[in-house]
Parts: sequence; structure tokens; C-alpha cells
Amino acid sequence: MAQHDQQVPQRAWWIALIPSAIAYVADLWSKETVLANMQEGERIPVLEPILTWHFIRNPGAAFSIGIEYTWVFSIIQAVGLIIVLYLIFSKARTLPWLLTLGALGGGIAGNLTDRLFREPGFGTGHVIDFIAVHNFAIFNIADSFIVVSIIIIVLLVMLGKTMDGLPEDTGDDAKYVNS
Repeated sequence: MAQHDQQVPQRAWWIALIPSAIAYVADLWSKETVLANMQEGERIPVLEPILTWHFIRNPGAAFSIGIEYTWVFSIIQAVGLIIVLYLIFSKARTLPWLLTLGALGGGIAGNLTDRLFREPGFGTGHVIDFIAVHNFAIFNIADSFIVVSIIIIVLLVMLGKTMDGLPEDTGDDAKYVNS
């Protein structure tokens, strides 16, 4: 007999608020701390040479790709957040999915807040990035939550863990029908 994942009640969407709030508040707090204590372009060694705080304003996506299309990233993030909220409220019924989608939503909301409310203007705001890992991109707390959430989602899918906790429909029912 197949083992099913433990489902939570349909109204348990609030569980996703916990990682979402943690991601969002940690991201906003860290960015406000950087803005209050660093000058743009400033570098502060943390664990040399591996980790440095390096304050930049990123108008683009990862690795500053698409800097002339900031408004497009705002739209993509808004749509992504709507999809995550839809999944939380209507599809996710297991703890791993609710926690992971909550963390993803909090990360997206953190960067979307920058896009909507930071300079140079609404929908074209630059994201505050400050975590610099040697020979890698400069990113922020929201980016970390987004990347880790996506990795966990890939693992959940690969392990066959469905959002509703029921076994995957493999479509193999047809082979059991008598001809």
C-alpha cells in the first residue's frame, strides 16, 4: 500500500505565512540596515576572501542581466507572486509545500517591494544587493530564499511529493483494463 504524505486542513494556508514573514522581514531589515550603514559601492570584508558586504543597486535580474528592462522584471515578479499565492490558497495541502511556497513568496515579495518602491521610481526601482561571495554574484536575503525554495521544489517534485499529499497519477491505469 502506498504511503501518503500527511495532509493539513484546507484552511491551513496560514502555515505559509511563517516562512513568508521571516523571508520578507529579514530581507527588508537587512536592506534598510545596508542603506543606513553603507555607501553605494562600499565593500566590508566579512570572511575574506570568501564573503564581503558589497552594496549595489541592481536594476536587472541575476548577474545584472537586462538592466534596461527593469519594469519587465516587476511584472514577472508580480505574476510569480500571484501564482505562489494561488498555489498556497488552492493547491498546497502538505507542510513541506506550504513552508516552501511561503518562503518563495516572501522572497519574491521582498524583491518586488524594491522594484515598486525604491528609486528611481514605481515599477523601475533597483533591488538592493549586498552579499558578495567570491567569484559569484552579489545578491540579497530575498534572492537566497528564492533560490533555496526553488531547489526544494525541484527535490519535492523529483521525490514525487505532490502538493495535495496524494500519490501521483502515473497514467498507468490503462494497462489494467481488459481488452
